[in-house]
Amino acid sequence: MKDAIELRHLRYFLAVAETLHFSRAAAKLGIAQPPLSQQIRKLEALVGAPLFERTTRGVRLTPAGAMLRERATATIARVGDDLEQTRRVARGEEGRLTVGFSGSVMFTELPAAIQRYRQTYPHVEVQLREMWTSEQLSALADGSIDVGFLRDGERRPELSITPLLREPFHVALPANHKLRRHRTVDPASLEAEPFVLFSRRMGSLAYDRTIRCCLDAGFQPQIVQEAPQFPTLIRLVAAGLGISLAPACVATVAFLGAIYRPVRSKRWTSVDIGTRAGGASATAEAFVETVRQHFAR
Repeated sequence: MKDAIELRHLRYFLAVAETLHFSRAAAKLGIAQPPLSQQIRKLEALVGAPLFERTTRGVRLTPAGAMLRERATATIARVGDDLEQTRRVARGEEGRLTVGFSGSVMFTELPAAIQRYRQTYPHVEVQLREMWTSEQLSALADGSIDVGFLRDGERRPELSITPLLREPFHVALPANHKLRRHRTVDPASLEAEPFVLFSRRMGSLAYDRTIRCCLDAGFQPQIVQEAPQFPTLIRLVAAGLGISLAPACVATVAFLGAIYRPVRSKRWTSVDIGTRAGGASATAEAFVETVRQHFAR
């Protein structure tokens, strides 16, 4: 290691190469001239060739010195760029982020929040992956995704699950349903209705919270059809196959043949943010903070 060329050797060399004067170079570097001359001689010994011609009339570069000046300038610039990029990564301003999301959360303000993040951090590559909540929980645990936006995320020791948004439930009805004239709907009035709903394996907590709306009213819903995503569920409702319970955000999306009414229930559904326990990366933290700020507005 004692025989290795260090960055300071190159900086000292470039200072002399630029000024062609040891005293002025030393003053520029903020050191005394003797240590500077000593380091230049050491660099020449490591290179195995003189880098400067020293005469009574001044100092000039040798051909080897001229070559080293060109390469050293590029090396110092590259190291500076590498260090700045490293600092940007450490600050969460550069890198790659893989984000999972449940389909229904895209009916909230999340797409606008993601766009805001991309504008604020243009050097971060954001990859979005639509996944069930159950899939996101596994992907967060094994590192396949950095951040997850879960519909009713279940707590796990290896994960950090924090709430972003709570929503009431709405009932989706065929447009000609007998309850269409009601401004709000009592869950008890849905007891005899066929239900279309997502599968519990997609997200057990989301499923259980939905079912509890009915259990609180004294009945177990009769599920006649399952579907993986709310757009499909609402289209089945519009076709007359049954009714469905959905987060309030789904009711913001119009589907021909379907209508929505708020449900009079104390139950709610949540959009949660999931990261790995023990601290997310700086990039993930900056992303989550941007999303939280957007929703807070």
